[in-house]
Amino acid sequence: MKADDLLTRFGAAPEALPPASGKRFPDGADFRIEVSSVEGPAVLAAIVRDAAERGVVVNRVSQGSGAMVLSEADMREMSAIGADAGLEISLFIGPREEWGGGVQAHAPDGPSLHGQIRGMQEFRYAVEDVLRAIDCGIRGFLIADSGLLRILVQAQRSGEIPAEVVWKLSAIAAPSNPVALQVWVELGASTVNLPSDLSLGELAAMRAAVDVPLDLYVEAPDGMGGIVRGEQIADLVTLGAPMYTKFGLRNSQPLYPAGLHMEQAAILIAREKVHRAQVAMEWLRRCGSTAVQSAPGAVGLGIPVR
Repeated sequence: MKADDLLTRFGAAPEALPPASGKRFPDGADFRIEVSSVEGPAVLAAIVRDAAERGVVVNRVSQGSGAMVLSEADMREMSAIGADAGLEISLFIGPREEWGGGVQAHAPDGPSLHGQIRGMQEFRYAVEDVLRAIDCGIRGFLIADSGLLRILVQAQRSGEIPAEVVWKLSAIAAPSNPVALQVWVELGASTVNLPSDLSLGELAAMRAAVDVPLDLYVEAPDGMGGIVRGEQIADLVTLGAPMYTKFGLRNSQPLYPAGLHMEQAAILIAREKVHRAQVAMEWLRRCGSTAVQSAPGAVGLGIPVR
């Protein structure tokens, strides 16, 4: 990094980093790129097109409204696009308190309940939401309820859910310390979202605690704090590998639950996230990083099936 030499010459050497991670994805890569809030097939198609034009490899997209608001045709179309592009599609499980009829989750102190599932009737619908999406080819899911994760992992281990399905812990349930992180991994989380504002030292401590991939917003939406740290991507990957570097977008409108009434906004927001990823890759190269990104179709991705 050119700034390091300049600062050192003027007696202002940069702060030393914690030790680099020695862990990697199964393919030997250090990082993958994820784009969040990809709310339907039109948004996904725009991302795939823009990524190709900008020379950006998008390894995973995630959706936040919930699989339940997508038609079976929507999910099959997304599965086909994802299969062709070799990228994972991770759908949030729809039935949850955020959209439910209870009042506490919508009170000023209630957002911490948004990802929880209220009662066994809603739990039943949540499980069905997963099974319905699997039938449509989806192989990745966002989860924020510990009980649901436990049941789904048990079903997967017994062979009732395909072995290649990836369980991604949602950012709304992100653990803030290594011990809590270990609990989610013990429950069966395949990858885990971390708080977007972790310091480099805190990130290194999280990485030391587990081997599973960590997901970190390089840029977070305003509702997640709005952090913008694409220039730090080289350090984040060095300390957090294997890492999903996740691109949200600050200063944009909320989309959930999305639909045709918001499709054009969702497309433009998603396209800018691809642009932000392109800029972050420029920063990665400028900083002299030798970090390796996974190629499309890499092992461990929840790539959908037709």
